[in-house]
Amino acid sequence: MSKDQRRLDRLTGLESKDGRLFFDPASAALTDLSAVRLLRCGVDTVRQLFRGLIRPEIMAFFEKPGMVEFAGHTWHAGRVAKDSGYQYKLQNADLGIILLVKNFNAKIDTIGAHLKIEVSPHAIDALSPQRLQERLDYYAHQVLTHCETNQCAVHLAMDLQNWKPPVDLVARMHCRARMQRDISGINTVNWTTKSSTYGRGETFMFGSATGVQLCIYNKTEQARATDKLDYWESVWKRRDSFDAKDPDNYDPNADVWRIELRYHHSVVQQFASGSIDIKTGEFIDTRSFAAFAGHLDGLWRYGLRQFKLLCRPGYFEPIWTLIRDDIRVDLPVDSLLDDTEYKRYYKTSRGFSGKNVELFLGNFVSLLAREQVGAKKAFKTLQQWDCWPVIRDHYAAKDMTQDDLYRHIRDLLTERHVRWGRAI
Repeated sequence: MSKDQRRLDRLTGLESKDGRLFFDPASAALTDLSAVRLLRCGVDTVRQLFRGLIRPEIMAFFEKPGMVEFAGHTWHAGRVAKDSGYQYKLQNADLGIILLVKNFNAKIDTIGAHLKIEVSPHAIDALSPQRLQERLDYYAHQVLTHCETNQCAVHLAMDLQNWKPPVDLVARMHCRARMQRDISGINTVNWTTKSSTYGRGETFMFGSATGVQLCIYNKTEQARATDKLDYWESVWKRRDSFDAKDPDNYDPNADVWRIELRYHHSVVQQFASGSIDIKTGEFIDTRSFAAFAGHLDGLWRYGLRQFKLLCRPGYFEPIWTLIRDDIRVDLPVDSLLDDTEYKRYYKTSRGFSGKNVELFLGNFVSLLAREQVGAKKAFKTLQQWDCWPVIRDHYAAKDMTQDDLYRHIRDLLTERHVRWGRAI
């Protein structure tokens, strides 16, 4: 269990819960973080999922991609890449809304998870969680019949100045993430820590997009590259700040670094299945963003305990203590942090479920061998399936990494091709 360094008041030297001077009892070293500017912690992305049956008039929008009238606004209708999990989109950048329609893994004439609505930062910033949820629900009912909220995913982003990642960040970041992700364009990949480093050390990624992912990057450079620096500067100036003694906290001459936690909807569901209200004993509701908003402080703290930046074995780096304890997610809702016991519930793959996984994989490989499908395509197909987390966790419990599982599938395919050839 990692510990925090002692926090001291910079003027008196006495212990203080919000002191910016940190004392390491082992080395007697002092770290002064009084110059660090904490600008804002907010929701950067909302992804709200819905189940239902797609209305026929919605599918007509995609017969000829282009501009369409929908729900009182003009949208661009078109196709999207398959890796999104959906076939079509309705997009309005001015509203900050993208509707992803028709799940690849569900038939169009059946009720299924056919809609995901992605919300951009400026739309989240403009509306309260309740008002935003009402708008999302309205769009969903215009797209689907038999419509119901399914689950949501969120990205939480904290912006700060006068701090930058240390050169040995990857070596000192400890996490339990299993997933490894190879993205084209990266400069270095460290498979031991499941991390990626981009550019000139300006972006670091830990964990998986299908779990909990930590990203640390130069937000000033990213905003400038996407022509959104003016917008973000207006946010930082308006939302000053966590530092009550420094109301003009944002410095336009200093780079802003972002520490971002991205939660996949499957992880949010794990919180719903494992976290309880201390007073009532009931499980928390995470199906909609409005219901989940009060729990985002809890998710922020949880993420910074899953990904641990250590100054030495067993002790947190002072900046990690600061942003974990002093930060609150900036939303006009009451925080439920102190009323909730947060815990993720993992479905196990032992016993009957584990046997099913083994049987499925054997039959899966036999069918692929019959169709002469290669190992790379087979593994990619498996990862896109809804039940992939169960399969991944089953083999992880047997100390098999994803690389091990890929090699296992490759060897099984090779064996079937050699022993049975095209007679499978």
